Amino acid sequence: MPPLVMKFGGTSVADLDRIRNVARHVKREVDAGYDVAVVVSAMAGVTNQLVAWCRDAAGLHDAREYDAVVATGEQVTAGLLAIVLEGMGVDARSWQGWQLPILTDNAHASARILDVNGGELTRRFQERKQVAVIAGFQGLHKETGRITTLGRGGSDTSAVAIAAAIGAERCDIYTDVDGVYTTDPRVVPKAHRMDKIAFEEMLELASLGAKVMQVRSVELGMVHNVRIFVRSSFVKPEDIDPRQTPPGTLICDESEIMEQQVVTGIAFSKDEAQISVRRVQDKPGVAAAIFGPLADGNINVDMIVQNVSADGATTDLTFTVPAADYDRARVTIEKAKNTIGYERLDGATDVAKVSVIGIGMRSHAGVAARAFKALSERNINIRAITTSEIKFSVLIDAAYTELAVRTLHTLYGLDKA
Repeated sequence: MPPLVMKFGGTSVADLDRIRNVARHVKREVDAGYDVAVVVSAMAGVTNQLVAWCRDAAGLHDAREYDAVVATGEQVTAGLLAIVLEGMGVDARSWQGWQLPILTDNAHASARILDVNGGELTRRFQERKQVAVIAGFQGLHKETGRITTLGRGGSDTSAVAIAAAIGAERCDIYTDVDGVYTTDPRVVPKAHRMDKIAFEEMLELASLGAKVMQVRSVELGMVHNVRIFVRSSFVKPEDIDPRQTPPGTLICDESEIMEQQVVTGIAFSKDEAQISVRRVQDKPGVAAAIFGPLADGNINVDMIVQNVSADGATTDLTFTVPAADYDRARVTIEKAKNTIGYERLDGATDVAKVSVIGIGMRSHAGVAARAFKALSERNINIRAITTSEIKFSVLIDAAYTELAVRTLHTLYGLDKA
């Protein structure tokens, strides 16, 4: 049988009892004949504690030493799981990122994976059927020999990269939910779990507010065509037949999905802020004068709307940034006022972005128009709109977020499982 990658997040390995539960999941797949590589996160809360210690040690600390500290959380989990598996009679050993190695660039705390060597794992599968328990979230910068970390959610990325390197049948992401839902069930009780979702749709959902998967892991899966299966680690291992498809959501190429719905899901994010630059000169170079300094400050700009200039001389330009970057963005624009030449700067943090996603939009007209009509009937004002081939987003007042999500979920027939 081809190899299988299993990834377990922090809540799944929060204590020794849960690590023992994870070990039973792993043993079930080993007994079914799979060669298994397990990727683990740090135990719940551990990474936060390590980060806090770094900040307490020094407000401005060396990012290389930060990585050396925070990478230890996953190493502890990997060692403990290997010990438990050995105690259950399963041949296993722990691996740290640098031992494979997982090679990354030199962007400490947010490194990107460049290459994964799966040769030694494959050899041990063939010779010993040995389970590899791998510390996620970390890698090695070859030139400096320093440990790097991949940023929050980096264990998902580690798992998908390893699955690509060893030619895994799929990458199972075990989490505290049983799959990907049409929207947040806490907001819409009628939201339901999807059996399958295309990579492109999941990429949009993840980037637009859905918390189930990390964006870079979905990108890797799409590039290398690694099938990703999101499932719950809290289902009793002994209740799962490995020969049957358990509850969960398969993230795969759209060719595997027989019938595409027009709309697959609704995502939303309240982590948004709006900035409006009023009465700037309507001439070439002004947009570069605004967005260039923001890019230099690593401030991500999302929705951009430019009003039509009535007098042909000045215009208003509105855009959104993450709420955490709102103050920095305002200061950046204010510093560049002489270059930009605007009259007034307005802003708001009480806004939210609601997005509608679906590959079926490619072949259906009027999908967005229906949403605009439904929202207007609910007296929900739209501040800004952006569109792409398979999604559109609207910026609205944050107070109307849940009403908008419920309205759109019903409008596109997603209430029906």
